[in-house]
Amino acid sequence: MKVGIVGGTGYTGGELLRLLYNHPKVDVNVVTSRREVGKEVWKVHKHLKGFYDLKFVEPDIKNLEDCDFVFTAVPHGEAMNYVPELLEVGIKVVDLSADYRLPKDVYERVYGEHKAYINAIYGLTEIHREEIKKADLVANPGCYPTGCILAVAPIARYVEKVIFDCKSGITGAGAKPTEFTHYPNLHESLVPYRVTNHRHYWEMVQELRRFNENVIVHFTPHVFPGSRGILTTAHVFLKEDLSEEEVKRIYEEFYENCYFVRIQEEVRLSYVRGSNFCDVAIFKGEDRFVIVSAIDNLVKGASGQAIQNMNVMMGWDERLGLEIPPLFP
Repeated sequence: MKVGIVGGTGYTGGELLRLLYNHPKVDVNVVTSRREVGKEVWKVHKHLKGFYDLKFVEPDIKNLEDCDFVFTAVPHGEAMNYVPELLEVGIKVVDLSADYRLPKDVYERVYGEHKAYINAIYGLTEIHREEIKKADLVANPGCYPTGCILAVAPIARYVEKVIFDCKSGITGAGAKPTEFTHYPNLHESLVPYRVTNHRHYWEMVQELRRFNENVIVHFTPHVFPGSRGILTTAHVFLKEDLSEEEVKRIYEEFYENCYFVRIQEEVRLSYVRGSNFCDVAIFKGEDRFVIVSAIDNLVKGASGQAIQNMNVMMGWDERLGLEIPPLFP
């Protein structure tokens, strides 16, 4: 299958290229970039030298119309400039931006004006697999919501309140350097940011309220001085008393057919690095459960999950191209 990537110079574009290279049913034949037109892909993603001889092209529909499938890996507010035209010519799309994750009114309240809204399936594969099978457009979830929702979804119907405390590697801020990501400002530090108003909060509320319309959600993100990973600590207050054994059984049954979610006795970011796995561990406290999840924010939190969604949309085994053991140590 011929695949295109719109916006191939960032971290998610690079991860798509890395992972798709070994996909048995896919050939990447178009990678776009306005800034790097004519430059070889490997000169931007130097770790991919010897794997691709493609050059970046303009993100025009004429360069993409021979594709069967396209990933849009562009900033929020940009995907809406490409997605409608791609769908119009019969190309299936997974969008890695936020442009189609939320209802139009919520999106415009959180992100700003939406110029080309289309209803899409929210691409958290473990939750929406059946809808994704029939979809032409899937909105890939944000990285924080992926770790948070998967941590709590199995018991969401029992939850009164959940407090998400998340730690992310700096790649979540994108490839463009900023004062926030400047090495001296982050080294040997842990930085809370958008403490009560991060945009990903609305995805968590949207998805968890599918299970329980009254659940109360709190979320605070932090950045740590590492490149990859999101560790989520969810403090979960239940409406009724459940034993640790009952909760573990609920999780095991919920994720019984979900290859990429692993129930562990403990989780570490190093146990999932470079992989599409989400590891989950369950602990019972005196007045709450503490559920800890770990993902690689560039794989399960972005490009790996996008490929997982592509596989489901195409009717393939969702593990294709993604059965990669994590990198440890």
